[in-house]
Amino acid sequence: MSSSSSVSDGILKFATQYSFYSGFIIFSFGIIGNALNLLVFTQLKLFRTNRCAFYITIESISNFFYQFLSISLTILTSIYGDDATGRSFIWCKLRFILGQTCALTTLYMICFTTIDQFFSTNHRFNLRQMCTLKLGRYVSFIFICFAIIHSIARGSSYNIQPTMGCIISNRIWIRYSTFFYYPILGGFLPIVSASSFSILAYHNVRHIVRRQIPIVRRKLDKQITTMVLMRVIAFICLVLPYITYSIYAINFPISRSMPMAYAIGRLIQAIFTSIFIINYMINFYIFIIFSSRFRRQVKFVLVKKCWQRWKHWCCSINNRIEPDNNIEPRNSQMESEENI
Repeated sequence: MSSSSSVSDGILKFATQYSFYSGFIIFSFGIIGNALNLLVFTQLKLFRTNRCAFYITIESISNFFYQFLSISLTILTSIYGDDATGRSFIWCKLRFILGQTCALTTLYMICFTTIDQFFSTNHRFNLRQMCTLKLGRYVSFIFICFAIIHSIARGSSYNIQPTMGCIISNRIWIRYSTFFYYPILGGFLPIVSASSFSILAYHNVRHIVRRQIPIVRRKLDKQITTMVLMRVIAFICLVLPYITYSIYAINFPISRSMPMAYAIGRLIQAIFTSIFIINYMINFYIFIIFSSRFRRQVKFVLVKKCWQRWKHWCCSINNRIEPDNNIEPRNSQMESEENI
């Protein structure tokens, strides 16, 4: 009995350490990547009126919130040995409400990006004109409100059980999560729609040269379509294992009265959760790996915009009288952005 107990304690300790180190690594890369995403997609004039860039910006903001929630759970796990949801009734519900809101927002912003890119690259003019930036803002606002309301309703079904911890205690919500939330709303629907529309958009882009479209627009469509397609592939690979595990974990929760099974379950949960969380930090790195144009755009923003502004700010502090002639004129900067 003591040997089995020591083994289960060792597995729990390893699961805690794995969650701690993987959580901090993912958090560090996620904060840097999402910050650079926001910087590029908000600073370049090329992206400010682009609908796909708008959805990617919303996704990056959602990823930011999810990263901070994830690191708070990592810190709690390192302190208490678990995420502390079994210790506080409010935290039990709030942790899942916040997590589900961010998760749904990120998943469906990816879907909206692929759908919009399909319409914007379509050969039919009326379909290209159907989606506007104003419509995209309305759709994003409505969906975020839906995600918040849905997460509050589902999160309220979580309760603390003495031997199980923080789990869904209502049988109706267990069935809803098993047959709709994980397989449909958080799985089949976003995966199928994102993969289908990204493939269709890629097909549209391959024939875009035949249409009378300005070269700047053609380059932008090709760039975003490639970025979105690779993002969707990573999204599918990272989400499917976690959804499968979540369906199983909801229907077969493991009691703490079985130390070995509980320890193994915690380790499996830590591994699948870390794989799932990568989905919230990887978009920038996918973009920069698979798009040479995006690499040039990141370099342009960091060197021509951020560095020049910082240098100008430092010079203005040191010498407020001397005019700064090193700042690149606005018109030349706009021309440079179009030629990236």
